[in-house]
Amino acid sequence: MRARQAGAAPWAAAGPYSTALRAGRGPLFLRRADGRLLPLEVERWCARADRVDREVLDRCEGAVLDVGCGPGRLVAELAARGRRALGIDVSEAAVEHTVRLGGQALRRSVFEPLPGEGRWGTVLLMDGNVGIGGDPRALLDRAARLLSPGGLLIAETLPGDVDERAEVQVVDVTEAPAESGGPFPWRGSAPRPCPGTRTGRTGVPSISGRRAGVASSPCAAAAPAAAPRRRRARR
Repeated sequence: MRARQAGAAPWAAAGPYSTALRAGRGPLFLRRADGRLLPLEVERWCARADRVDREVLDRCEGAVLDVGCGPGRLVAELAARGRRALGIDVSEAAVEHTVRLGGQALRRSVFEPLPGEGRWGTVLLMDGNVGIGGDPRALLDRAARLLSPGGLLIAETLPGDVDERAEVQVVDVTEAPAESGGPFPWRGSAPRPCPGTRTGRTGVPSISGRRAGVASSPCAAAAPAAAPRRRRARR
């Protein structure tokens, strides 16, 4: 299940990102405008789902949409369990890797029309993907429209109170800037619970600083009548 996306984000086709995913290893970094390098966990992304991943997937309900699925370890694990799951990513290399692992994936942005809108039981925003587009509010609004009534959003965030916006570029520190694709907005955040929304931790230990948060609905749902039904996340 694949589709090409016209006008994909320039970084998605950049040499370093595609090369790293196809090789299954880094080094790969996000480079900020100030020159700071933020390492990306390519080896973990390209591996099979680990214990923390599996415990998070145990909490998924109904059909699962993995937004920014990357090389597809979560979609492949769900498929192996016999679950209906679809990954979306703007990177052709990511979609190809997902399909090779046995998952289904589309090359598409979360902000484009998607199959099953308003009928997904769970939407995943793992591996920092709450930062997609640099505007978590817009992303969570979009997730709310993708979910079925009472659907579940699972987002992985940083532990603690973090809110940082930056223009970043994917690099492997050996590529010339022209070969690395253009900069794009990114936001790292650990959102606080907002009024009317029940949230909870997954209860799994943090590994390498990873912690997954579980919310029954996003803060940025449009109008109450259009928002998914809010309910307490199971601990």
